[in-house]
Amino acid sequence: MDSNKAKMERGDAAGESDVPAKKSGLGTVVRSILAAAIGVQSNKNRKQDFEEGNLLTFIIGGFIFTLLFIVTIASIVGFVLSRA
Repeated sequence: MDSNKAKMERGDAAGESDVPAKKSGLGTVVRSILAAAIGVQSNKNRKQDFEEGNLLTFIIGGFIFTLLFIVTIASIVGFVLSRA
């Protein structure tokens, strides 16, 4: 009985916690990773990512972004140094 009262105080409907969380789409994951990488991720979006997102998806996405970033910077530096 007390748990139902606590749910009602938080605004949760009875049984609503049994519904699975909405999954993040590819666009949402990419946008979140890019925003976090450059430091402009809003607190609201960060909380949404932690509540609705899959941790493994963000880890893999962050790893891929990091690799692409390193390869891009290395390519640019190599190109510039070859022209110097």
